[in-house]
Amino acid sequence: MFRLDGKVALVTGASYGIGFAIAKGLANAGAKVVFNDIKQELVDKGIEAYKAEGIDAKGYVCDVTDEDAVNAMVAKIEAEVGVIDILVNNAGIIKRIPMHEMTAAEFRQVIDVDLNAPFIVSKAVIPSMLKKGAGKIINICSMMSELGRETVSAYAAAKGGLKMLTRNICSEYGEFNIQCNGIGPGYIATPQTAPLREKQPDGSRHPFDSFICAKTPAGRWLDPEELVGPAVFLASEASNAVNGHILYVDGGILAYIGKQPK
Repeated sequence: MFRLDGKVALVTGASYGIGFAIAKGLANAGAKVVFNDIKQELVDKGIEAYKAEGIDAKGYVCDVTDEDAVNAMVAKIEAEVGVIDILVNNAGIIKRIPMHEMTAAEFRQVIDVDLNAPFIVSKAVIPSMLKKGAGKIINICSMMSELGRETVSAYAAAKGGLKMLTRNICSEYGEFNIQCNGIGPGYIATPQTAPLREKQPDGSRHPFDSFICAKTPAGRWLDPEELVGPAVFLASEASNAVNGHILYVDGGILAYIGKQPK
């Protein structure tokens, strides 16, 4: 039930990080992985990283906020690899700026990448899923789909919208055997978050590191590989009756009020 043999999986923005870990997991479950990134150099680095893992992934340069470019990429994937069975909308950005200092252009850019792009890419793959009578769409949501936090107004607005887009795709296309679900990662230990986990000059933990570990029942940052099992589940026939659900892989943060300060 959890095998993905013969399936074509498109993971957006999967040259590195969370997208790379998920794509690698889908490949190891049998899927043929294709991915995109916004620059050729990132696609090339991604292809080399997949090769190092023994995975024959195919990469495409595409700006997922450009509808014409996305439609062209999807058509090319269908011609060169096959109809996309699994879509993981992973590409995203964040701008940590106090709301009263953020420009409308900056706000729109985050909304464009984190919300409009999943709409555009989903819209591009759904017609072939309808013809095939099956499809899996996985949106990478966030704990900010549920919570607010200072300096991330645009990101939280986008991820909250992505949660509702997920539910609406389920509502609109569930009768055609298309399942759309979300994964909401917690705080993941990636190279991008490494500075937040480094020891301070006095040997103490970074304040944000202490904050996250205190807010997480697991008491630690999560590993990107811990998203693989949930992603394979939502991409496989094991989840055929799961639709419109956001699976939070957060170590328990959303269930927890946090430790009392000492």
